Amino acid sequence: MEVKIINTVSGSDNTLSDHVRHCVEGYFVQLNGHESSGLYNLVLAEVEKPLLETALKHADFNQSKAAKVLGLSRSTLRKKLEQYGIS
Repeated sequence: MEVKIINTVSGSDNTLSDHVRHCVEGYFVQLNGHESSGLYNLVLAEVEKPLLETALKHADFNQSKAAKVLGLSRSTLRKKLEQYGIS
């Protein structure tokens, strides 16, 4: 399933993948030829924390509902919330 996101600022119609690709390409430009490591974990953390926060908000901060929306067990969600310092 392709997820379309409408950018309310510019009105553009991009997929989540488009946004991630654009940001990762920008990251490589900023490196200016320097080596990098840990990009995979960096991207996951940058995406996962706001995903969890938004899902919780959507579920009125009910962890069981948020876990269901995310397709996670409640215990996995709680572990991830603790990992990111989300209460």
